[in-house]
Amino acid sequence: MKKMIFALLLLFVTGIGTGFAAPINNLDRGRTAIGFVDDDFYVEHKLTNNLTLGLQEHDFYGQYDFRGFRAILGNRDYHGSNPYVGAAANMALAPALDGYVSLIAGSDFTEMQVGVNYNLVDNLDINVNYLTFRPDGGSDHNRTGIGLTFKF
Repeated sequence: MKKMIFALLLLFVTGIGTGFAAPINNLDRGRTAIGFVDDDFYVEHKLTNNLTLGLQEHDFYGQYDFRGFRAILGNRDYHGSNPYVGAAANMALAPALDGYVSLIAGSDFTEMQVGVNYNLVDNLDINVNYLTFRPDGGSDHNRTGIGLTFKF
């Protein structure tokens, strides 16, 4: 039942909607993820059982995990500081396959992403995602992305 609800949520979000968000990763405490999606590089580290900090080309962010639901707080710096807030949810869809949906919004943009992470080998995931980015007062920029994440 949960998988069906999550799949419907993914379909709903993709029906709504070029951005820059890193995928939502599942990490154990003390673990780090380094990866890229298209031409964007990111690194994340899980400091505690619930807190993950991340850095991407233009973003610095934190995620607080509430058992599959994450609160996100970050800052995107393109032409000055742009703080944002958001949320994400993730769920195991099949063995070695996790799905996720995320939404972040700042004063001059909104970004939504849905995707899946497939565990290729022990510490290597492939990510496929669909992302829509809407600048304030602008039109949507949509992108399908693919990337790799190495976890250690």
